[in-house]
Amino acid sequence: MTIALATDHTGIEALKEIQDYLEDLGYSCHNFGPQSLDPNDDYNDFVTPAARAVASGECDKGIVMGGSGQGEAMSANRVAGVRCAVFYGPAVPRKVVDVSGRVSHDPYEIVRLSREHNDANMLSLAARFLSLEDMKMVIKLWLETDFSNDERHIRRIRKLG
Repeated sequence: MTIALATDHTGIEALKEIQDYLEDLGYSCHNFGPQSLDPNDDYNDFVTPAARAVASGECDKGIVMGGSGQGEAMSANRVAGVRCAVFYGPAVPRKVVDVSGRVSHDPYEIVRLSREHNDANMLSLAARFLSLEDMKMVIKLWLETDFSNDERHIRRIRKLG
């Protein structure tokens, strides 16, 4: 599996660590940058090419990061065929998480649901809100979670366009 990686200046140090981590796990990575620190760079210049690579099939999945991860996800989601979820920290569900009535107390359940229910093909991480260890754990969980293939989720994804 090939993973597209991108960030802006906020996540440049973490991105290098994440790439090494992913390669140690056996994944191939295509780093869309940046390659050097420029505090005035724009995340779109790196995230959009990564998103295009995911949408075209050049890369199987994508992981991007920035300060909050929000702008990066917005940029990625402008590319047809991309479904980029944002993760900025652990959160415990207050209610039942799916139609089966399953209740979860897992603070990372939202990461799992982004794959199971939404078939997210990109993940945006908030570099200012997550430790490197949290990022690694979340990435591993996200990559190892399969899409459910439930008809209702397929139907909803198709409506995204």
